[in-house]
Parts: sequence; structure tokens; C-alpha cells
Amino acid sequence: MPTPKAPAPFDARVVRELAGILNETGLSEIEVARGDLKIRVAKTLSGPSIFTGSAPSPIAHSAAGAAAAAAATAIATGSEAIRPGEMIKSPMVGTVYLQPQPGAEPFVKIGDAVAAGQTLLLVEAMKTMNPITAPRAGRILELLVGDSQPVEFGEPLVVIE
Repeated sequence: MPTPKAPAPFDARVVRELAGILNETGLSEIEVARGDLKIRVAKTLSGPSIFTGSAPSPIAHSAAGAAAAAAATAIATGSEAIRPGEMIKSPMVGTVYLQPQPGAEPFVKIGDAVAAGQTLLLVEAMKTMNPITAPRAGRILELLVGDSQPVEFGEPLVVIE
């Protein structure tokens, strides 16, 4: 009897590259397939979504994670309309770090002037530090997350003026 083939390891860089292609080309959706693995990245009004063709796996949600998601939803739906400035949202699930290393000065503080492309914070996902940068020049109005806080995709992080 043949042994089942182990699934190929998932490479998050592929998803990032696909998302980059979407942003560069203005496409709303892209899909690639390699063997049994199919990855589809699509932009929706709320941001990019990622769908994989592999077998679904249950996701365990902790009470804290559910509370954070509920808080993010409340912020996104309730107070986003009354907040001045541009809200920067998390492009991925991960852990936020407000400084480059423990004990260092934070990347930004409320009231700081920032330049387009300046690192505002890091989101660690799959042991990779992903810089979240300012989309334009402005001033930090609010930091909506704390250091070492877990975040969900689309969760508000920073408001810049």
C-alpha cells in the first residue's frame, strides 16, 4: 500500500509576492497552483483576502483573540468615521512590536512627524519581522495597539494626520 504524500511546505513569501503583484498591477484577484496546493489572493473593499485550496483546518480562537477581534470590529465600524486622519491597518495576522528591539526607543510616538515610507512598527508573522510603513508624510495622531499585542488581519494599528 503506498504511503500518502506529505504536503509541500507552505511558503508565505509566495502570498506576499502575489499581494505585491495585485498592488502593482491594480488586479483584484490572482491565483496560482503548484501540485495539489492552490493559492488565491483577492482584494476586497476591506483589503486583500487569502484563500488556499488545501484541506480546511479548524482554527482555535481564544477568548482574548475573540475579544480583540470584536474590539477591532467595533473600532473599524464605529469610530473610524469620526476619527480624523488615515487609519493604517494590519496587512496580516501577527504580533506587533513598537520598537526594533527590546529596550530600544519606539519607532514612533504620538505627535511625531513621519515621512512616506518610514517604519511605524513591526508585525511579526511566521518568525518574520514585517515593517509597517507610513503610506504618506504626516503626523502620528494615535497608536491603537500596544507592544507585543497580537493583531488580526485588517485590525487598525495607527492613525496619521
